[in-house]
Amino acid sequence: MSENFPVLPDQVPSRGTAFSHELFKNIFLVQGWKFDGEFPNLPKAVAIISPHTSNIDGWFGFTALLGLGLKITIFGKHTLFETPLKSVLEWVGVIPVNRDAPQGLTQQIIEFIHSQDKIWIGMAPEGTRKQAETIKSGFYHIAHGAQIPIVMFCFDYKHKLIRCLGVFQTTGNYKQDLESIYSNYIGKFSPKNPGWLAKPLQKLWKKD
Repeated sequence: MSENFPVLPDQVPSRGTAFSHELFKNIFLVQGWKFDGEFPNLPKAVAIISPHTSNIDGWFGFTALLGLGLKITIFGKHTLFETPLKSVLEWVGVIPVNRDAPQGLTQQIIEFIHSQDKIWIGMAPEGTRKQAETIKSGFYHIAHGAQIPIVMFCFDYKHKLIRCLGVFQTTGNYKQDLESIYSNYIGKFSPKNPGWLAKPLQKLWKKD
């Protein structure tokens, strides 16, 4: 890993070219941001990032992803692919899913994960940039059902960092595991908009 930005490990799904990696890495760094933490070398994972309190989170996350060359898969309503957005969604890496399918959304995603040699699923557990009352459990049930680890990331706006907080393997005890997952976030993150910080994260945020 360089001082400010990691090199993507060889087992992690990748995208882009050397030119695009360098371009977006420089865009990320020139804004004063850095990357902190060891990047895990895993072919499959559910990647989560918190807190999500602003649209600008997407910009910093997007430039970091393209700078790394990390291929992140996200899922969207299948009806979106019947609009002019289809080509854009496919380029970004959005996979269509039918929320009304008999097997359910989570099972659709699990089956898709099993069909791939390499895949990282990207999710924001709060589910919204506004203040969330609870953390959505979908990321956990997908990881546990597919038997793949969760890789934890966070935004630290105070220090202009995206941090990798490590890897977590689920046990099936959601409540206990969620507490363990978020114990890794204590004192490591700071939100863009504190007033929109999800309530479960408020007790983990160390204001200094």
